[in-house]
Parts: sequence; structure tokens; C-alpha cells
Amino acid sequence: MKVFVTGGAGFIGSHTCVELLNAGYEVVITDNLSNAKLEAIENIQKIAGKPVSFYRTDLRGLEGIRRIFAEHSIDVVIHFAGLKSVPESMRKPLEYYENNIGGTFALCQAMREAGCGRIVFSSSATVYGMNNPVPFKEEMPASATNPYGYTKVMIERILTDLSAADPQWGVVLLRYFNPTGAHSSGLIGEDPNGIPSNLFPYVSQVAAGLRPEVVVYGDDYDTPDGTGVRDYIHVTDLALGHLSAVRHVLEHTGIEAVNLGTGQGTSVLEIVSAYSKACGRKLPYRVVPRRPGDIAVCYADTEKARRLFGWKAQKNINQMCADSWNFAKNRYLK
Repeated sequence: MKVFVTGGAGFIGSHTCVELLNAGYEVVITDNLSNAKLEAIENIQKIAGKPVSFYRTDLRGLEGIRRIFAEHSIDVVIHFAGLKSVPESMRKPLEYYENNIGGTFALCQAMREAGCGRIVFSSSATVYGMNNPVPFKEEMPASATNPYGYTKVMIERILTDLSAADPQWGVVLLRYFNPTGAHSSGLIGEDPNGIPSNLFPYVSQVAAGLRPEVVVYGDDYDTPDGTGVRDYIHVTDLALGHLSAVRHVLEHTGIEAVNLGTGQGTSVLEIVSAYSKACGRKLPYRVVPRRPGDIAVCYADTEKARRLFGWKAQKNINQMCADSWNFAKNRYLK
């Protein structure tokens, strides 16, 4: 079986490619490397001990995607590629809509032309918006609080309509929560270009001495310590969830939305404390006003993933911090 992974050099994509290779799948990767590094491809192959086919291609270039389908007999697609920063999407909404939705249009067109109707989409808990109560359940209405979130809502709608129009398609919408950690080898992890917009890579850079302090956005939320609460999930658990989704979509048509999370919330200050223990020193932090578009509490109901896939997250916050720090030491301190 051959899996086409868009955005496969990125944080979640690279870990998923490792698990696919370990499970015996052939892997074809495309990534434009706008927020990833070529060495991730080398490290995927080093960890798994198997080769991948890599194309440096932007999804919006339809001819490039057509070429990949012409050169490979693709059985299923995992679609990660897209811009992903909430704050940046507030500043650059047009770029987010054009990139994320335009890339998906081109991908689906190429898939339809090639007769490939199996896709696992990298969605997000942002589709639950601000008005649903936690824990978030898949049947809740979708909305968003920022342009990035709305691109996920819109792409879910596109894939839902595509599935309804052609019952031979099989689609899984994976709504995952806050990926973190790194591969146990320390070779791949979250290493964004520029200033990180996600908490863990920012904290890791503070721990490595690259930044002076952790910036905490808001301490006046209605939470136990006033800081935002999120459902953090180890990226290896998340990758294994994608592997389960691939197996499901290869055997079923129709569409399913499935949460991937731990079902437990952890606050920003709890993360700072746990990471301090992992790296062996107390990390400084500074509280600033809330960011537009952030919500107070977000965590998953994970029952559907257990029932449909037989999947459950295994790793805890301490393991996430330890693996993240192991990667950061390899990345920044050598």
C-alpha cells in the first residue's frame, strides 16, 4: 500500500511518516518546506531504515501534484499541508484562505482525476469554536474564532460535500488537539522557522537559552490558575492515530470526524512547571494580555477514537516534556 503525505516534512507529518514506514506502507511525501526543513526527510529515513519518495512541491501547483499521481499508484492520502499559526492568520487572512483552501482544491482535483478516493485530513479542535461546552464531541456544531480555524471548517465542508457527491470516497477528518513532544530518537520534533507560535517549541527554546522567558498570554481565564487549558497530546500517539485512520479509511467509504486527544486538560503554567523539571532548571515566564481568538479551555471527548479505531493516547505530560527537551538539546545545544 502506498500513502501520499502532504506536508510530510513538518512536525506531525514527519512522525506519521515514520509510523507508516514502520507499519510496512510505502510513503510518498510532498512539502514546500515553507515551515519545515529538508533534513526531516533524511531523519525519517534514518529512524525507519526505509526510503521515501520526496517531492518539493506546493500543493497549489496542480501540475506538480498531477505528476506525483502519474508517477505513483497512490492508495490513500494524508493531508497535513497548510499554514497553521492562529496569530498569523489574524494578520494575514487572505494568505491563509488562499493557501489552505486553494491547496486542498488542487489536491482533491488531482485525486479525483487519478481515481484515488481515500483521504485522512489534518483538521483541528479549533473547529469547535467558542460556544461548545467541553469536552468537545464530534457531533457538536462547527465554527471558529480565527481565519486559521475557518480554513479547517471550510475544508471539512468541502470534503463532506465531496463524499456525499461520490459515495465511493472514504474520508476521515482528524480533529486533534495540541500536539507536542518529539520522537524518542531525538532526531525529529517541532522546529518551526522563525518565532514559534505554539507553546512547546517556544518553551523548549527558552529552556535551551535561545529566548529569555516564556510568554504567557493571559492569566485571567476562568481556570484553576488563570491560564489557558489545553489537551496536549504526544506527537507519537497522534501519529499512531493517523495510522489507525489510514487502516479505517482503506476499508470504509463515507466520512467520519474523529477527535485525537488525551481527554485531559493542562494549563500553561502546569506546562512551564513540568518542562522546568524535564530540563532541570526553573523557567522564567512573563504574563501578557490574552491573544485574540484564544479560548479558555479546550479538551477532547476521545470515546469515538477508541470505539472506531481502537486507539487511545498513551503518553503523559512528563513524557511529552522529556521527549521535547531531548529533541531541543540535540537541535540547539550541539
